[in-house]
Amino acid sequence: MRVLIGVDESPHADTTLEFVRRLSWSADTVLIVASAVHLPFGAYAETYAPVAMDVGLWLEQLTRLHGEVATRGARKLTEAGLQAQMRVLQGDPREALIAEAQRERCDLMVVGSHGHSGLEKLLMGSVAAHWSTTPRAAPWS
Repeated sequence: MRVLIGVDESPHADTTLEFVRRLSWSADTVLIVASAVHLPFGAYAETYAPVAMDVGLWLEQLTRLHGEVATRGARKLTEAGLQAQMRVLQGDPREALIAEAQRERCDLMVVGSHGHSGLEKLLMGSVAAHWSTTPRAAPWS
């Protein structure tokens, strides 16, 4: 069995990893802990001057942060006697996690929820709800 676990730097990811750690898994189960680097770009009006930044440096720092998050998660699972790997993905976490699950032919994907609702959920989005609300063909058929 192959299981993809999506994590970020939030306490909700720790809860998700703890949930996965406590479950009983067969000896051949591979747990893939993945964190996705999403470089957000905001729009600005003509009255605002764009802020100069080194996008390459920002991406490098975000990649390092997500690598640390995924490594920490995989280590927690490995220390519990489970077979775990880590991945750092690029792109919108909603799409990157689904694409990785398809590439890895995962049997299960586990992601936590930040518990957003209403306007907050609309503005922040939801990785956990994305799969169920996105029409698509079954990826593993």
